[in-house]
Amino acid sequence: MAELYNVGKIVNTQGIKGEVRVISKTDFPEKRYKKGSKLLLDQAGNKMIELTVASHRKHKTFDIVSFENHPNINDVEKYRDGILKVTAEQLGDLPENEFYLHQIIDLSVQDEEGNKLGKVTEVLSPGANDVWVIKQLNGKDLLIPYIEDIVLKVDLENKLVTIHVMEGLID
Repeated sequence: MAELYNVGKIVNTQGIKGEVRVISKTDFPEKRYKKGSKLLLDQAGNKMIELTVASHRKHKTFDIVSFENHPNINDVEKYRDGILKVTAEQLGDLPENEFYLHQIIDLSVQDEEGNKLGKVTEVLSPGANDVWVIKQLNGKDLLIPYIEDIVLKVDLENKLVTIHVMEGLID
């Protein structure tokens, strides 16, 4: 089975015309939920099924999606709590210095002198820029903002991130 990536979770139905509310986990909702896009629905204990997007719109904090051949609420109620996924081939290329989350997690982190600091365990998105959580060798978490002054190089091939340790960054 090809590698799959979560793009959203169906949390409820919306109205009676077969629409579902999705809490999106993608930075590209307009691409993922575009009419005609193929999504895989993963539900605990059920065989994965492919769905084709019929429509998409934003409503408050949700993406409202409907699927081809699912014209009413009875067709989609059973999909509640299902996870929508795409294959690796559907991801597409990103511009330089942009990465998918799964590419960053577990990368080793070193300073400019080559001293190992730890591994990236999580990426937080609190506001203006992402914050990378690095589990240091001593077990403590180090939070670094993903900005040019700090993250100097991301080498996906060698699974290595080089950072500039500014004064006060590590206590």
